[in-house]
Amino acid sequence: MPVVHGGRPYSEAQPAPFCVDIDNLDGARVATRHLLDSGYARIATITGPQDMNAGVERLRGYREGMAAAGREVDERLVVQGDFSVEGGAEAMARLLDQGGEPDAVFAASDMMAVGAIRALRERGLSVPGDVALVGFDDTLMARHSDPSLTTVHQPTVQMGQEMARLLVDVAIPRTAEAETILLDTRLVVRDSA
Repeated sequence: MPVVHGGRPYSEAQPAPFCVDIDNLDGARVATRHLLDSGYARIATITGPQDMNAGVERLRGYREGMAAAGREVDERLVVQGDFSVEGGAEAMARLLDQGGEPDAVFAASDMMAVGAIRALRERGLSVPGDVALVGFDDTLMARHSDPSLTTVHQPTVQMGQEMARLLVDVAIPRTAEAETILLDTRLVVRDSA
């Protein structure tokens, strides 16, 4: 049965011959570069799960963005989250407790960024006054959070359109053995960074 995957699977043992994904790697690099270009010196990241391609690629993009700027990554500034609000709050609390003292954070999802805002407020810190924050996804939550969230936009409508096109034009008639489409992301600058 022809199947088109939304997002690349993490494991090569589970091949996805037809796949549409976003450029998680470049999106994370752009988010990190935005924070660097804005003058922040201690940029932390709250990663996504490292058993998911999106989590792995977004962490890699953060590391590559730091390296491209000649910055070493302080491992105290890298904590794993789970793409949830609660996971973001817990990860932000760990970041603050382990002494990394970030002045900016790239959170690998908007949900985790919203949780991070909550954890920062509970510690008496403000966004972006004390800690700037960039998320990833450009969800409705990002537009309506307080402050509104600077984030990496992923084109979910285009992703769905490409998945449908790939299924109808390529996978069902079997005009190709495999095809992967990688869609660009873009940074949306709002109030949090």
